[in-house]
Amino acid sequence: MLDVRRLRILQHLAAYGTVAATADALHLTAPAVSQHLAALQKEAGTPVVEKHGRTLRLTAAGELLVAHTEVILAELAAAESGLAAMKGGRRGTVRISAFASAARTLVPPLFERLNGTGTDPAPYSTGAARDLSLRLSVQEPDEALDELHKRSTDLALVHSYTVLPRSVPAAWEQTVLMEEPVLLALHPDRAGPEGLAAGQPADLSRLAHLPWLTPGPETSCYEMIQRACGAAGFVPDIRASSSDFSVLTALAAADAGAVLVPRMALPDHTAPLSLHPLVRPVSRTVFTVCRAGTGKHPDLRAVLDLLHETATALDDRTAGRPDRPR
Repeated sequence: MLDVRRLRILQHLAAYGTVAATADALHLTAPAVSQHLAALQKEAGTPVVEKHGRTLRLTAAGELLVAHTEVILAELAAAESGLAAMKGGRRGTVRISAFASAARTLVPPLFERLNGTGTDPAPYSTGAARDLSLRLSVQEPDEALDELHKRSTDLALVHSYTVLPRSVPAAWEQTVLMEEPVLLALHPDRAGPEGLAAGQPADLSRLAHLPWLTPGPETSCYEMIQRACGAAGFVPDIRASSSDFSVLTALAAADAGAVLVPRMALPDHTAPLSLHPLVRPVSRTVFTVCRAGTGKHPDLRAVLDLLHETATALDDRTAGRPDRPR
């Protein structure tokens, strides 16, 4: 009979790539991991890993076992979530990985609500909820999903664009929080000569001559801008690059160039900008992802509910006002 603990080690090896990293993640020694893998191969009656240079890689049998292990671990997670719900109370720690603008706008209200310091703290401000703590790491969506796969985080807060879909394992649990437009931001004095009145939709194909400001090439937001401009028939002339949208919008407000920015990424306070939706709209979907079977755990459920409330309130405040001064 296959040992679930050893299957879990094989699953971690698939996620982490090396015996040393697997051992660190599971708080084991590397020899112990190797011994468990050897025992699993005897149980399976066929090799599940093979040497590839100085590392190990999964065989076809190993990949098959990992696929089944994901289902087994999801069922175990669902059972644990069900037991936790029966016991009641929220007393654990929820680890969140979120991209920067979500960490700035959606996560702080969670801390306020759980700590009872927000303007509307009920219903999570007293009692057992005070024992629920959050751990936040700010990461790009691909990195957050990788951490989720490695079981180093409990909840990934990620995004995808209409021009840049994001692949997520079908078995994982996803919840859409909001959909927001991508806006063109530039200095008001530059908008006028381009024939753009306040809030008027912008045709990117007529703006190829502008200098452009973009996030770093390591980000999906950079790829979004490349694709949006490419669909408009040009490659943007990039004059400045920063993965902080507050830097990019500050530069746009100084007339350094134009930038495409998701609405939620607009900073709360900056110099006036001329903001425009696009003639060929691009939108960003913000959603949560957790591993299969974990979404009903009361700790994670409380966080998901609060995130949904926060996103709905934010969407209500900002919807329909792309031309508001910032």
